[in-house]
Amino acid sequence: MTATYAARTAVITALALALTVPASVAYAQDPPGVTEDSAPPVEIDPRDPDLRMVQGATLAPAKVLNIKSVVETDDGSERRQDTNSNVTFALQAEVLFGKDSAALSPDALDRIGTIADEIKRQNAKTLRVFGFTDDLGSAAHGLTLSKQRANAVQRELAKALDSSLTFQIRGYGEQYPIADNATEEGRKKNRRVEVSFPRTGP
Repeated sequence: MTATYAARTAVITALALALTVPASVAYAQDPPGVTEDSAPPVEIDPRDPDLRMVQGATLAPAKVLNIKSVVETDDGSERRQDTNSNVTFALQAEVLFGKDSAALSPDALDRIGTIADEIKRQNAKTLRVFGFTDDLGSAAHGLTLSKQRANAVQRELAKALDSSLTFQIRGYGEQYPIADNATEEGRKKNRRVEVSFPRTGP
């Protein structure tokens, strides 16, 4: 296999993956501290005759596509999002807490334990635990509640993980919605706690 053929195959594979990955819900902008890193793009010789480009055509600047995969339960209560560089778990508040509460429910412990197992598998050293609410009630109350909920999840994770981990804990209240707050279904998705960490393995 020639180097040029291998490079071309890599590009085609990346494009095919980008087209087949399911669409995902994303923030209008990421919360502070969340960034996506990527490796340098594969170098391709634009003069290579095997590219069979139309006369006078030129290649656009190369860039690495950030492949994103999202898996969500049927009821939307749990979501896992994988990118080239990060893993993010999102749990709806209803599966973790009672209404307007930051006390973890018994069912929440198993779900947080599953996340802790994946953190160990990825050998993550830094974790982000972010809390979010819908836009009902005052913004100040939402900020306080979202931070309390993020703290509750962080404390439970800390029990199961190495004490050397570094945590970033934030409560964003109604900021950064992932669904429409005009419907209860959308508000339910926005009431969530997200746990994210850098990807170190497959």
